[in-house]
Amino acid sequence: MYKNKITRALFVGAGLSLALVGCGDKPEQQQAAAPAPQPEAQTDSTETTLAEVQELVRGNGTEVATIDPHKSQGVPESHVIRDLLEGLVNQDADGNTVPAVAESWETTDNKTFTFHLRKDAVWSNGDPVTAGDFVYSFQRAVDPATASPYAWYMEYTKMVNAKDIVAGKMDKSELGVKAVDDHTLLVELETAVPYFVMMMGHTTVKPVHQATVEKFGDQWTKPENFVGNGAYVVDQWVVNERLTLKRNEKYWDNEHTTLNKVTFLPIENQVSEMNRFLAGEIDFTNELPIEHFKRLTKEHPESVSVTGNLCTYYYIFNTKKAPFDDARVRQAISYAIDRNVVTDAILAQGQKPAYFLTPEITAGFDPEMPAYGAMTQEERNAAAAKLLEEAGFGADNPLKFSLLYNTSENHKKIAVALGSMWKKTLGLDVTLENQEWKTYLSSKDSGDFEVARAGWCGDYNEASSFLTLMKSNNTTGGIHYDSKAYDDIMAQALASTSEEERKALYLEAEKLLAKDMPIAPIYQYVKSRLLSPQVGGFPANNPEEKIYSKDLFIKASK
Repeated sequence: MYKNKITRALFVGAGLSLALVGCGDKPEQQQAAAPAPQPEAQTDSTETTLAEVQELVRGNGTEVATIDPHKSQGVPESHVIRDLLEGLVNQDADGNTVPAVAESWETTDNKTFTFHLRKDAVWSNGDPVTAGDFVYSFQRAVDPATASPYAWYMEYTKMVNAKDIVAGKMDKSELGVKAVDDHTLLVELETAVPYFVMMMGHTTVKPVHQATVEKFGDQWTKPENFVGNGAYVVDQWVVNERLTLKRNEKYWDNEHTTLNKVTFLPIENQVSEMNRFLAGEIDFTNELPIEHFKRLTKEHPESVSVTGNLCTYYYIFNTKKAPFDDARVRQAISYAIDRNVVTDAILAQGQKPAYFLTPEITAGFDPEMPAYGAMTQEERNAAAAKLLEEAGFGADNPLKFSLLYNTSENHKKIAVALGSMWKKTLGLDVTLENQEWKTYLSSKDSGDFEVARAGWCGDYNEASSFLTLMKSNNTTGGIHYDSKAYDDIMAQALASTSEEERKALYLEAEKLLAKDMPIAPIYQYVKSRLLSPQVGGFPANNPEEKIYSKDLFIKASK
């Protein structure tokens, strides 16, 4: 079994010895630096001296596509939505599921769940948050008319009739969710899902205010129209410049919220983001430029943060387009990637080469190294050349393809390096194609690509959060893999009530992915960023990196 697990500790401060994401996006393996001493636990805002001005500015990587939870699919969007809308449950700083709008819940069979909603939860316009709001919102998420890119997620919750409703075979009113009364929500599943409550922390199952959505349509997310139930509401949105949130005074836990204002900056260039942080304009960055990592750890060790991240970085093949409908071609391209060069030379922040989709830090997942991962790079290169020759490619007929990636200097560095590897090792002719975030998402979702950069971060801490991504009916993230054998394995896994059987089936799914190679896993992420020491409450040990601004605060300068 492959047991070299990456630590989840936060590496910060002097004595430091020592990734990146896009769409629902994640990555990492070998020669991770030795763990540095863990920092002291973040102090509660009630136990420290607070700064007079409680305002936070954070880098968010790119302009968000939407803040409608039923129409979003990216990590940048989730960062904002998490502050604006609150679902049944949240996560604490260690990634544990904790009460949110639901103050308690129970189940006797993992098929029928009863959630008891807190009576002091209200919308920002003063309306009470009710079980009916969740019924409306869940139905909206599965309604084909909404065209939610995450409708598949609702299927995998196994809510009664979700699959048929998404497919347009049943009306949304038939979804297995019911408001027993204003503060009691009943959810019925078709099969037992022991991690169902954990799944309720996802963006797609956050509620929206029905009257506002019905009145304004797609314009309900504009600052002047927005109504939410989270700790913050939209204050100002200047596209490609900033998205500012202000405190929601009607939020049920407003008494324990400290920050008054949160600003998200869509900065795609990591060097620009770094410079603005060093100038004191940003409290924490989305990433940091990899070429400055060593200098930053030396000159600003107190501000460099590296955490374990439940994400994998990979390239996807459009298996619907020749020659990528040939597994030999996909295998050859994947084998010829020297992942250690990516992790140790290009990134060098503790990432690990990836030879499977599900990150090793996923709870209950203990992966087996596939055969190609156990080879030396020289052996992989030789195997790749042979596979390409068998597929009809060689010096007289070189393989040519385009590689799509979204705007990011870090993505570009990896793409350039891999293009050079493929050219040198296999004589491949690779054209790099860069698109901004929204266009890139559209290209991947519609299948308008040959090979594309991608990443995936777990929607919940269980292997199915990654492995369901590869099912045939799932096109989120641009996945175009169509395998009945894979679908059958995952159907068995999701229907199983035995944890051991489920784990075994997850391993079978990973073996099939290594054989068919619809994606080329590249690395398992760590999340590196610049984080001001004045930011308190940062969730250093949350592998899903769910940051709630309501839990953060600004410390007074010493």
